[in-house]
Amino acid sequence: MMHKKMSSAILVVFLLGSLLPIYWMLNMSLKTNEEIVGVLSLWPRQWTFANYHTIFTDRSWYSGYINSMIYVALNMVMSVTVALPAAYAFSRYNFVGDKHLFFWLLTNRMTPPAVFLVPFFQLYSTVGLMDTHLAVALAHMVFNVPLAVWILEGFMSGVPKEIDETAYIDGYSFPRFFLRIFLPMIKSGVGVTAFFCFMFSWVELLLARTLTSVNAKPIAATMTRTVSAAGMDWGVLAAAGVLTIVPGALVIWFVRHYIAKGFAMGRV
Repeated sequence: MMHKKMSSAILVVFLLGSLLPIYWMLNMSLKTNEEIVGVLSLWPRQWTFANYHTIFTDRSWYSGYINSMIYVALNMVMSVTVALPAAYAFSRYNFVGDKHLFFWLLTNRMTPPAVFLVPFFQLYSTVGLMDTHLAVALAHMVFNVPLAVWILEGFMSGVPKEIDETAYIDGYSFPRFFLRIFLPMIKSGVGVTAFFCFMFSWVELLLARTLTSVNAKPIAATMTRTVSAAGMDWGVLAAAGVLTIVPGALVIWFVRHYIAKGFAMGRV
């Protein structure tokens, strides 16, 4: 009984510690800038939604969210599309150097983004992709595709190969078999993969900030440039932070069952 109470107390302390930064950011977003820098309070003394009004009406702010969502969606679709056939090959076939190639893919995922910064900058400047959503999406694929292949290969290996053989005997072509039979069987893996691709692309700052300037500048880059002649606008920055959490929370809500299954299969 004592052990159970201690575990519950530790869990409560952990939850409070995790939620405190989020609550404090929400608290700041509902205050004026003068109250934030002048008074320390646990809740706003004068409630205001002016900070959120600024986010939704100032193009320099809301365009950042739109840009982020565009290149994140592009990256998710392209990463999963490229990773699906690659993961199928690793899970179903043995070929010379397959283990080494698989390890090489994972080393790309472990490489710091700064390593690819200069090559991407020079390449995109040459071909005219600078400051575009596609530029950021392609750059993030370097890190998301290896992770996607690794996750999907685990889910695909859990599907018996006899299913493939039976489908071919029944006259299914590979595209028809893959889309109508195989893909629905690993839909939880696709959900987990899309989630992790989303998370990396949504929070990544270095490549997104360097490869964009105006037309495709993401919200993460916008939030780092809030200093004006009047100083730091803490209220607007906090409101932007709260709104940045919302897409991630929604994605987690929709794929929570798939993530739990991924943990159960040992691939997450």
